[in-house]
Amino acid sequence: MCLRLCKSWWPAVCRSHQANTWYLSKTVPLGLSPRCLSPSPSSTSDGCLPAVPTSLLSCSPPWRTGASSCFLDGVMNVAREFFKLPIEERQKCSNVVNGEVSMQGYGNNMVIVEDQVLDWCDNFNLLVEPESERIYSLWPTQPTSFRNILCEYTVRCRAMANLILQNLAKLLNLNEEYFVNMLGDTSLTQAGFNYYPQCAKPDHVVGLRPHTDGTVLTLNFIDCEVSGLQVQKNGVWYNVPIIPNALIVNTGDVMEIMSNGFFKSMVHRVVTNVEKERLSLVMFYTLDPEKEIEPLSELVDDMRPGRYTRIKTKDYIAKFYDTFARGEWAIDTLKIQG
Repeated sequence: MCLRLCKSWWPAVCRSHQANTWYLSKTVPLGLSPRCLSPSPSSTSDGCLPAVPTSLLSCSPPWRTGASSCFLDGVMNVAREFFKLPIEERQKCSNVVNGEVSMQGYGNNMVIVEDQVLDWCDNFNLLVEPESERIYSLWPTQPTSFRNILCEYTVRCRAMANLILQNLAKLLNLNEEYFVNMLGDTSLTQAGFNYYPQCAKPDHVVGLRPHTDGTVLTLNFIDCEVSGLQVQKNGVWYNVPIIPNALIVNTGDVMEIMSNGFFKSMVHRVVTNVEKERLSLVMFYTLDPEKEIEPLSELVDDMRPGRYTRIKTKDYIAKFYDTFARGEWAIDTLKIQG
C-alpha cells in the first residue's frame, strides 16, 4: 500500500501544523483524480490511481535553507554531486571490504546467485540510525555539505515517519505510539542513494527489478526531472507522476505482516531512460535485528487468524536479499496457506 500526505484529499486522519491541515490518505483505485497514475506504455488498462498534490515534509522547521531554495533541492543536489565525482573519489566509499560486498557503501547490488539479473543502477547505502551504527569513514568528504545535509534529512524524515506511524496505528485502533515505540532507539534506518544512468536500450534493461520493500516503512524522494518509478496493481504497471519536492511513502513487508495483511507492501520497479539519468534517495525503516516479526496479537482472532509465520528481523533481512537476487519475494515465503 502506498501512502501519501495530502492537503484536503480523502481525509482519514488529520493533524494541524502552522495553520495548514494535512491528511493521511490511503491510495485507493477510485479513478476520480484529475491527475492519475498513468498506465505504462505496455499496459492496456484504463484504470488509474489518484495522484495526490502534496508538499511533503512540512514538519517544523520548514524545509527551507534560504529565501529561495528548498531544503529538498539541496538534498538532491548533494546526491547528484556525489555521483558526478570521478570514480576514484566514489570508490573511496566502496561497499567492497576484503573482497566481500557490504550492505554499506558505494557500488552495486550484491550478486548472490550465478544467473542473477543485474540492475542498471549504482547504489550508495549508509546506515544513518541509530547514530552509533554510522560508519563515517564511508561518508564522502565531497561534496563538503554531504554529511550535514544527510544528518538533517535523517532527523526530519524520522519526524515524518513517526507522524505516519502514529496515524497508521490509529487506523488499526491501536495506541497512537504503538509503532513508534516498536521502532524505538535500536531500529535501523538506511539511506539509499540510487543513480540510474542513461540507457540506450530501455526496453531491454530494467533500472531496478520488481520488488517489495522489506521494511516497516519507506520514504522515497524521487527525481523531479525524470520519471521512472512504477507501481503494480492487478498485474498492470502504472507510472508514478512527478510531483516536485514530494515523498512517496510505502508500507513495507514488515508492516504488512504486523498488520496481518491490513496494509499491503506494494510491488514496484524502476525503468530506465534513453535520454536522461535519474536519481532517488530512499529511507528504509526496519526493526531492531533481534526483534521478531509476526502479526500483532491485537489484530488476530477467530474471524481473522494470523496470516504470516513468525521470523526474526535479521533472518528476514537475509531472506529478503536472497529472494530479491532470485527475482522472488520474501514475504510470500511467510504466508500461511488456507
